[in-house]
Amino acid sequence: MAKKYLFTSESVTEGHPDKVCDQISDAILDAVYKEDTNARVAVECLTKTGFVIVAGELTTKTYVDVQKVVRETLKEIGYDNGELGFDGNSCGVIVAISEQSPEIGAGVVKQDVKDIGAGDQGLMFGYATNETDTYMPMPIYLAHKLTKQLTDVRRFGKLLYLRPDGKSQVTVEYENGKPKRVDTVIISTHHHPNIPMDQLREEIKKEIIIPIVGELVDENTKYYINPSGSFAIGGPMADAGLTGRKIIVDTYGGHGSHGGGCFSGKDPTKVDRSASYMARHIAKNIVAARLADKCEVQLAYAIGVPEPVSILVETFGTNKIPEEKIAEKVKEVFPLRPGEIIEYLDLRRPIYKKTAAYGHFGREDPDFTWEKLNKVEELKKAL
Repeated sequence: MAKKYLFTSESVTEGHPDKVCDQISDAILDAVYKEDTNARVAVECLTKTGFVIVAGELTTKTYVDVQKVVRETLKEIGYDNGELGFDGNSCGVIVAISEQSPEIGAGVVKQDVKDIGAGDQGLMFGYATNETDTYMPMPIYLAHKLTKQLTDVRRFGKLLYLRPDGKSQVTVEYENGKPKRVDTVIISTHHHPNIPMDQLREEIKKEIIIPIVGELVDENTKYYINPSGSFAIGGPMADAGLTGRKIIVDTYGGHGSHGGGCFSGKDPTKVDRSASYMARHIAKNIVAARLADKCEVQLAYAIGVPEPVSILVETFGTNKIPEEKIAEKVKEVFPLRPGEIIEYLDLRRPIYKKTAAYGHFGREDPDFTWEKLNKVEELKKAL
């Protein structure tokens, strides 16, 4: 008898308060990296009605106008008018940034790339599955496409009453471990106060949901569009935002494990970011090489130490060869020291702001080097 179950993932738009903070943090990192690719950056952000606070550590030879970066980022997202309850032109911006601790710096500032130690201790996971072309789980894949569609329809003026904040949630029915149909779709979108709710629900279904999930829905699919009614008050006016509060949205939507560290605002000497990208790269290449149908890779590090303290490959019983053999091949094929990861994935570039909305993985963008399938043939030799 077929085993059926439901799995749900969510995504948020770039105007969601937490995502606003992620994008500000990464925009500051990019601004620094445009001039100083050896800088060390760890920047957090908090926002609420009428203000943004930027705090953290920054060691660099260059100067960045943080206020300007914050305001430009807010306006690009769409917070450019006081009627929205938040305006990048006039909001307060408070900056509290100091240099990185020299004791931490001593572990990561090395002449030889191979000697660069991890910027902190921690454990990181990467995941991949063959259930979509992007090697991402179906629920998070669809959830991201829905929020991106919601933003595109707003940006390009198709639904003029939409505002920047919004969320999606998708429940997929699995049968014997494979996605079969979409059971439930939820969209909650920020909007102009005068739009009739019936019109909004009809047009969101037509312009957002059906173009994205149309082939996977049936007569039993449930739709919840602004299920609580009006969402005229949104963005930082409605909810506080914090950097790093959407770590499951950023990764695999609840599939696989998570080490707890966020990505945004951190330069790649922080293994929270670089090792997570590497773990995804490894897992994706393993699945693409057909060594397993799904794969999770864990890497763990000690602060200041280059070699990982542990490497784990978990394939959930879908492996075609023993997991121990796959793990041995991983150590042989992939660089795992922080400095080597940074060099191999070419991470010292101003590419991070665009990672801070719609997921860090499963994106078809040449700057997302961790998505490359360049080790498939080497791994296939293990078969």
